[in-house]
Amino acid sequence: MTEKDPSAHDPAAQSHVAGGQPQPDPGQTGQPEAAPHSDATPPSGVPAQPAAAAEPAPAAQYPVLPEYAQPSEPQYHPVSGTQPAYGAPNPWSAQGAQQAQGTQQAPYAQSGATAQPTNPYARPGDTSIYSVPAAPRPAKSGPGKLLAGVAIVALLVGGVAGGTVGYLTSGTSKGPAVNALDAPKPAQQTGAAPAGSVESVAKKLSPSVVELQVAGRTAQGEGSGFVLSTDGYILTNNHVVEVAANGGQIQAVFPDGKKAPAKIIGRDPTTDIAVVQTSNVSGLTPVELGRSDDLRVGQSVVAIGSPFELTGTVTSGIVSSLHRPVRAGGNNGDQATVMDAVQTDAAINPGNSGGPLANMAGQVIGINSAIYSPQSSSGGRGGSSEGANVGIGFAIPIDQARRTADDIIKTGKATQTYIGAKVQDAPGGGAQLGDITQGSPAEKAGLKPGDVVTKIGDRTIDSADTLIAAIRTRAPDEKVPFTLNNSRTVEVTLGGQPVPN
Repeated sequence: MTEKDPSAHDPAAQSHVAGGQPQPDPGQTGQPEAAPHSDATPPSGVPAQPAAAAEPAPAAQYPVLPEYAQPSEPQYHPVSGTQPAYGAPNPWSAQGAQQAQGTQQAPYAQSGATAQPTNPYARPGDTSIYSVPAAPRPAKSGPGKLLAGVAIVALLVGGVAGGTVGYLTSGTSKGPAVNALDAPKPAQQTGAAPAGSVESVAKKLSPSVVELQVAGRTAQGEGSGFVLSTDGYILTNNHVVEVAANGGQIQAVFPDGKKAPAKIIGRDPTTDIAVVQTSNVSGLTPVELGRSDDLRVGQSVVAIGSPFELTGTVTSGIVSSLHRPVRAGGNNGDQATVMDAVQTDAAINPGNSGGPLANMAGQVIGINSAIYSPQSSSGGRGGSSEGANVGIGFAIPIDQARRTADDIIKTGKATQTYIGAKVQDAPGGGAQLGDITQGSPAEKAGLKPGDVVTKIGDRTIDSADTLIAAIRTRAPDEKVPFTLNNSRTVEVTLGGQPVPN
């Protein structure tokens, strides 16, 4: 696969930051001066304040309302119990003022004087911030000082205007206050979920989805599955239950809280499908299986499962792509486990594996099996032992899963579709055949080592994985035309062979 890395840096992210926050003049090192206050009249609607006759107004220091500086570049930090640093404090902010001045004085007191509270909403006769202050110190020259003063005045005026409006409004209100907490609760929902909604799909399908808790000799984990029959058959992924294949234990947890032991009936590592069966459980509700051969890109889907042991989690999205060759599950992801996946952006996380992907009629159209996690600087896929959802999930088409599950239930083994030839990527595109097994379907059809397959039926073959996925979605004994790079067409009758558990 040559998917673009979703974690790639987007240069557009910087354009939203550049120039977004004014930078202080580098030549200014002192605390910004407040602009001098004059005998200006207060804003409209506020009673005029009488001049203080006997006592001069104290030279109060007006508080600077803090601003929060923005980083010049976006930085992302892990949550580590401490907040990330966003650069030096803004010199107009409270933090910057403290660094420049050294010690911040109390805004309402002078040295040797008793602090006098001020009230911006006081009536005439009370001390107010509109009182005329003592003669201010001469403002220092320089554009940085002027801008600082303008910023402070603007903030103070904004606060005064808000306070004035609040005072006038509260003083002229005639009716009682309206409180949302006093309103009665709305009528309880009683109608059925709308047909074709996520809610209706969840209501129909959730009772059939189970959590599978698995423990083996060397590992343990959990995943999801869904009920196929009233006698306890459950369909899931092989990689969910494979740790219990040799003497391990499986426990099924149902939506109503009931628990029951389960055993493996059969599994297929090449398609990442397995069937388990519970015992001594009644009242199970089987799912309704849909079909995957008529899926359309863009149609809505719903995923249900137990991500991170959160049972019954419902997410929704669309079909993002079809016939996506993906290596996943079993045998450490080698070619033996390539699947012809349905890609979806419905949120799928570890623990969703084995759960259903459904259409909006509540019919299962796939088995959620794998997610794509981009490479991380910390190493590994997604930087941890388990990836997490980035909007790229993959499901096994239900048509393929249905056929495999049916074989397992009837015979205890899955049947693998094959042609009997090794395959690798061709340098110019397509799938190049290697060694061909004697008596295999490939030999019987006349295919030779070195032949490059470019098409199967109407499907273009651009890699070895695509060829493997295309073959495994078809049934044994199906006759399929293979188109080679020399434009020669060869009809191949696909073979079938049992897969060992």
